[in-house]
Amino acid sequence: MRPEESHIVRLKDYRPSDFLIDRVELDVRLDPRATRVTATLSLRPNPKGRPDAPLVLDGDELVLKGLSLDGRALPAGEFEAGPQALTISQPPRQPFTLTVETEIDPTANTKLMGLYRSGGNYCTQCEADGFRRITYFLDRPDVLSVYTTRIEADRDEAPVLLGNGNPVERGAVAGTNRHYAVWHDPYPKPSYLFALVGGRLGHVGKTFVTMSGRPVRLKVYVEPGKEDRAGYALDALERSMRWDEKVFGREYDLDEFNIVAVSDFNMGAMENKGLNIFNDKYVLASPETATDADYANIEAIIAHEYFHNWSGNRVTCRDWFQLCLKEGLTVFRDQEFSSDERSRPVHRIAEVKTLRARQFPEDASPLAHPVRPQQYREINNFYTATVYEKGAEIVRMLKTLIGDEDFRRGMDLYFERCDGTAATVEDFLDAFATVTGRDLGHFARWYAQAGTPRVTVGGTYDAAAQTYRLDFAQSTPPTPGQPQKEPMAIPVRLGLVARDGTALPARSERVSPQGVFLFDKAQDSLVFTGVTSPPVPSLFRDFSAPVRTSLDLTDEDLLVLLRHDTDAFNRWQAGQTVAMRLLVALATGAAAPDGNFDALAQALRDFVIRDAERDPAFAALVLTLPGESDVAQEIGADVDPDAIHRARRELRRIVATVCRDALADIYDRFAETGPYSPDAASAGRRALRNVCLDLLAAADAGLGERMASAQFEAASNMTDRLAALGVLTTLPGAAREDALAAFGERYAGEPLVLDKWFTLQASIQEDGTLQRIRSLMEHPAFSIGNPNRVRSLVGSFAMLNPTQFNRPDGQGYDFVADVVLRVDPLNPQVAARLLTAFATWRIMEEGRRNRACEALRRIAENASLSRDVADIVHRSLEDAPRSATP
Repeated sequence: MRPEESHIVRLKDYRPSDFLIDRVELDVRLDPRATRVTATLSLRPNPKGRPDAPLVLDGDELVLKGLSLDGRALPAGEFEAGPQALTISQPPRQPFTLTVETEIDPTANTKLMGLYRSGGNYCTQCEADGFRRITYFLDRPDVLSVYTTRIEADRDEAPVLLGNGNPVERGAVAGTNRHYAVWHDPYPKPSYLFALVGGRLGHVGKTFVTMSGRPVRLKVYVEPGKEDRAGYALDALERSMRWDEKVFGREYDLDEFNIVAVSDFNMGAMENKGLNIFNDKYVLASPETATDADYANIEAIIAHEYFHNWSGNRVTCRDWFQLCLKEGLTVFRDQEFSSDERSRPVHRIAEVKTLRARQFPEDASPLAHPVRPQQYREINNFYTATVYEKGAEIVRMLKTLIGDEDFRRGMDLYFERCDGTAATVEDFLDAFATVTGRDLGHFARWYAQAGTPRVTVGGTYDAAAQTYRLDFAQSTPPTPGQPQKEPMAIPVRLGLVARDGTALPARSERVSPQGVFLFDKAQDSLVFTGVTSPPVPSLFRDFSAPVRTSLDLTDEDLLVLLRHDTDAFNRWQAGQTVAMRLLVALATGAAAPDGNFDALAQALRDFVIRDAERDPAFAALVLTLPGESDVAQEIGADVDPDAIHRARRELRRIVATVCRDALADIYDRFAETGPYSPDAASAGRRALRNVCLDLLAAADAGLGERMASAQFEAASNMTDRLAALGVLTTLPGAAREDALAAFGERYAGEPLVLDKWFTLQASIQEDGTLQRIRSLMEHPAFSIGNPNRVRSLVGSFAMLNPTQFNRPDGQGYDFVADVVLRVDPLNPQVAARLLTAFATWRIMEEGRRNRACEALRRIAENASLSRDVADIVHRSLEDAPRSATP
């Protein structure tokens, strides 16, 4: 057995905790190097547990300072304590109180799990298993407790003291410069939702009145002096709370809701009950420092973490295998919120682009796993696009199948039944089965089966009978541990479009009034009657299922949909499909009729002239060709990233040349005329204008450089300034280097803005980029210990620069491998996330494939790997032949 196999946790082995903890009283005395934590735990045997089981509390790098049971100090012979566990072999068989005293060093905690310091402030991160780094505990999501927390600190060092729940008491510690605050959370929660913050912080705030008339104090805490950048986050929180009341009937339940922004954070944010802790990049925003995309992300992530109050906190997950139950469901909820706040079609396209860019490659890689995994070695590695984005798509498919009204009834029943419990996927589905009377057993395969289904569709028109038949076939490729796949329940939202652009009736007894066909067999056929002319089928409208499709449609058919389909998603998809076919042909040397290039370019020109003004954000998406990683996934084997890069550059040139006059007209007419606003309409106009600039540079590099330089100098907001700089990074020369230097100097004191600067330079697809990145790692603003800095520079190189990461000489792979090994001892989570950039190594052509494998094996052979990195590297190399190494 390999060493890492000893850590495997399996869903089938789940059993309830042998003990429960009803109440937790914490006394946390903050100190930079020696924080003292006293935990008083009210325990009792679990009736569902083993009657003679020992009490085993989880720990992680803890130092035990004291232990007593029911007030009696335990002698050494009655327990065993180490850094990773505390065991009492013969605990009482009736309720008892255990008091545990530990000491921790927040300053030395570079893993950013448990209690640590960020910018001199104390904060916590306990999901998934960080609470065990604070005190010994039953650190599992199905042990729910009521917490009362006393926090004490030096008043000058930490004038602000925050905890979960409601404030109970504040005061001074007699005879000292220290003070304390007591917080009580009346709602039972698992330990992963515990949080505290102590530090020097400013804030903005307001009072929100719930739908039942209760006042709630809302505050967003930031570093002093940055309060003016927290207003948008506060506004997004208020809008999220109102939306959840209106759409899901969910009211907030505490007297306060606090958000704290910190600069060192492994993730985006954390939904701790009543005290959300955020990566500051998802809180701080001003027109000078944040782009339209930043504002949209802040809105979405504020909403996501707030929505967890019900889908994650009030109803939590029984075990970490049910992670999708809170994350996939909450992603769906935040997507719906953003769609209501902004353009629903535009937001849906953005969701699908993210899914295809992140989750589809994961599903096709050695890291593929079901939305509800059957086993894991390290749970931190399963906070993945599969759990989040694909998990959200499953919820959306369920809503598509049962309809809006029954979906709301099912959600209400789920919250009613499971409030205050740790639930499972079965609990979730059973609520919808109850309200609809439907058997959802087949649908549940989406949670159990990994891989992206491929659906092939062909159509046949019978003019004499005026019928149209669609023949469907589905298959899902093998994934690790699942060589054979069963057919999935796939909702297909569809319509028929005449070649002149008019809608045709889609009459079939197997299509619902909402236009949905349930395709749940390996093969099936659907016949429409009363079809008076040959139609073009519009399939998977609104991307009704997360599948890959092979459609029996010509480029001419697809351009009909681009021009006339009433479904905005499929208009966009039609243009993307034609462009993808041309890009694959160019990249692989396959034959593509010259006329098809002109036909696509002309169709896009017609679209710009006719439709761009109507929805600029949608037009910006239509004019953006598929990305290089998307093309690589479509080719699927023996991929040459350099050939794909050349192909995309050439197709952009062709399209831009044909559309040049229309693009220039849009660019001039959509110039910023008033003060900056992050609203959706204004952001859409800027997005379209900047896409036009990018394409004009593709048609004429000299013109593009002049226009981008002028926009860079004159820009009144970060969106336009960064877009111009992005165009300049694609054009080698003095103008680019001067602009990069000016930007770096202007924002030298703004770490989040410099992250954008790092990302742009890491994404330059030129041979000199690797050396540029090595130099930037010596920049005063870069820190190997800060996750945002590492992600912006090294992560962007690995994820966003396919030609240089996948260099034929293997230097890109070697560089990232070196950084992974350097970061791993400091922060295993960040190192493991960097390593996932290698997920697609097997689809590369042989030379690159061999060099990527060699870099992975070099990591795997390191004897001191963290469990996080060891898990990713061994799964990446699973079944890789030794011959893959030169």
